[in-house]
Amino acid sequence: MRTETSIFLPVCGLLFAMLSFSSGAAFAKGLFPDLGAMGTAAIRLAFAAVIMLVVLRGWRARITRDNWGALTIYGVTLCGMNLFFYLALMRLPLGVTSAIEFMGPLSVSVIFSNNRRDIIWAVLAAVGLLLLMPLTGGPDALDPVGIVWALASAICWALYIVYGQKAGSHHGTQTAALGTGIAALVALPFGIAEAGSSLLNTDLLPLVLAVALLSGAIPFTLEMFSLQRLPARTFGVLMSIEPVFGALVGFVVLREALTLTQALAIALVVVACAGAALSARPKTTIAPHA
Repeated sequence: MRTETSIFLPVCGLLFAMLSFSSGAAFAKGLFPDLGAMGTAAIRLAFAAVIMLVVLRGWRARITRDNWGALTIYGVTLCGMNLFFYLALMRLPLGVTSAIEFMGPLSVSVIFSNNRRDIIWAVLAAVGLLLLMPLTGGPDALDPVGIVWALASAICWALYIVYGQKAGSHHGTQTAALGTGIAALVALPFGIAEAGSSLLNTDLLPLVLAVALLSGAIPFTLEMFSLQRLPARTFGVLMSIEPVFGALVGFVVLREALTLTQALAIALVVVACAGAALSARPKTTIAPHA
């Protein structure tokens, strides 16, 4: 039987992981003027890959012809998830970007579910997404290009979950390190094309390291710690509130105030993700970021 103390630590760890990830995304915006979105994503993945390959000993993994395909797709989708997320973040508030991106894992939960009630959560999320669409063209309308980038990130997150499970069956915890390494290799040409020699600017190194740690190493470690100690449904429900952290960090750090409609849309997405996590099969949950 789980004690209150045994639940308290992993819950706090997961909440801090979400706060860390959102804070890293907020600090990443500070790199956009110098590195652009793709340059920031590339340097963040590069540093994260080095850290994770060392910590998780990724060089010891045995890659064969049978498991190379799933691992490659996993790494490419991880790259896309980061590139598209930062491209969206250049044009949208952090909380809105996070909410749209969460359509990815929510879609996977609903598609692979045998529970008809999950249609309710899909409809609820769709309503939330519709509320974010720039249909009115008013002063508070969101950038449509930013929404497209966020949806692209959501699609990549969905594929990341599917192929991450396949690759994980061969490489275990080393999958994240290997996938991040592949993602960094794919992202670097785009980052170099956009940022050029600015990627070597040592004055940006402290902020780059902060983004890599806050958006990569710290949340991934805490999420893995919590995932091993919490029921899958509890983990999934808690993970679903990440867009709320994004909205709060965006408001406090970036001064990104949301309209009432945008806040309602984020709330609908959060409720939909929590509902899908509650009705999911015991072994199913939202996959964490890497």
